[in-house]
Amino acid sequence: MNTFGKIFTLTTFGESHGAAVGGVVDGMPAGITIDTDFIQHELARRRPGQSHITTDRKEADQVELLSGVFEGKSTGAPIGFLVRNTNQHSKDYDSIRDLFRPSHADYTYYSKYGIRDHRGGGRSSARITLSRVVAGALAKLVLHQQGISIIAYTSQVGDIHLDGNYHNYDFNLIESNPVRCPDPEKAKEMEALIEQVKREGDTIGGVVTCVIKGCPVGLGEPEFGKLHALLGAAMLSINAVKGFEYGEGFAGSSWRGSQQNDVFLPANTTNQSSKPKAQSNHSGGIQGGISNGEDIYFRVAFKPVATLLMEQQTVNKEGEPITMDVHGRHDPCVLPRAVPIVEAMAAMTMLDALLISKTNRL
Repeated sequence: MNTFGKIFTLTTFGESHGAAVGGVVDGMPAGITIDTDFIQHELARRRPGQSHITTDRKEADQVELLSGVFEGKSTGAPIGFLVRNTNQHSKDYDSIRDLFRPSHADYTYYSKYGIRDHRGGGRSSARITLSRVVAGALAKLVLHQQGISIIAYTSQVGDIHLDGNYHNYDFNLIESNPVRCPDPEKAKEMEALIEQVKREGDTIGGVVTCVIKGCPVGLGEPEFGKLHALLGAAMLSINAVKGFEYGEGFAGSSWRGSQQNDVFLPANTTNQSSKPKAQSNHSGGIQGGISNGEDIYFRVAFKPVATLLMEQQTVNKEGEPITMDVHGRHDPCVLPRAVPIVEAMAAMTMLDALLISKTNRL
């Protein structure tokens, strides 16, 4: 399956070392001003080579919009786009053509299809996520008109993590450091750890936190298609993601119900509208699978990058043991570049849910 979504959909194509990576977005509402500078900015946040703690691969990641846009606005037709690959070092992967790298998709792809593109992982490469970022940027343009904002940040690298919840941080500081962490002091510690891991030829994982503000009440379905399930599926489709939790998540499983419940306040104690307002948001903005109008917040766990710049033991296609020494350009930690990908998947999910909710009212 190479298509995401039900009404707002993205179909992706391309490989890491092919001619280009791209996609087709369908279901984009007509009449939306297409800010190409914004789309390019989102791609720049994801692109390789943006700092000393990311891969050394240099790509401009210049997007070309091929269809669905006329005089700067969406027409309602499918929006085709591509980003050309210009800096492939395919020979770096010649030594692993017939090997199965530990914790990569090599073995599973080969077993499923009987053939695999070994150059940079081919279709399984994280480079393919740039298509998601383009589509996510388009979704953000629509959501912005609806008053919905999505922001993500690095909240943990290795055992270094932020202590407070998202209310304690200034989101304006996220882009002020290469780690994309809103706590400047913790960001320095995370950056130093990533640098150390890179020098050792190793990798490290962490967590990205995402916050969605301005979501209306009523998005999501009551049985199958619960909003948190849709968000979870979207996040777990991202390369290297190993876990998803929303609201208080796993930490809340040790609480009592009296601690966990979001108790409603009487209307006269709030300066809001007549809509019910809770004194807490342990539910993470979703109850019964449907958004309740509060902030939606969740955490996404990323494993360490599987490619290590050190010798490892593995096997070849014949099952024979072999020592593998990988060369190439790889991220020591995916977290900084994963932040815009998490936002993009959240944006596509929310826009799709929003469009679905409108069809339910017809």
